[in-house]
Amino acid sequence: MPILRSAALFGLAALFEIGGAWLIWQGVRESRGWIWIGGGIVALGIYGFVATLQPDGQFGRILAAYGGVFVAGSIVWGMVADGYRPDRWDVTGALICLAGMAVIMYAPRGR
Repeated sequence: MPILRSAALFGLAALFEIGGAWLIWQGVRESRGWIWIGGGIVALGIYGFVATLQPDGQFGRILAAYGGVFVAGSIVWGMVADGYRPDRWDVTGALICLAGMAVIMYAPRGR
């Protein structure tokens, strides 16, 4: 159950961080305005709090592992929100990042 909780928190963190960055991108690059930018700033702030809810207490481990989730989540977000079509190398790279995340976060440490 701790792994499921952790994975769900990583997913929630990705939603807020990638979503927040995307909202700011839309506000600035697509000229959608300050409301989009403000929404992005709020979402990024929420992301910071969500990351603290991980069961592991090691900041460096959490953020290093989250990097793999961010990479894969960004590709998925681009597909859903912007019609981005990843090629096999994008998918391969994302899978490698997720494998690295799993090793960093969930490898048995003998504690």
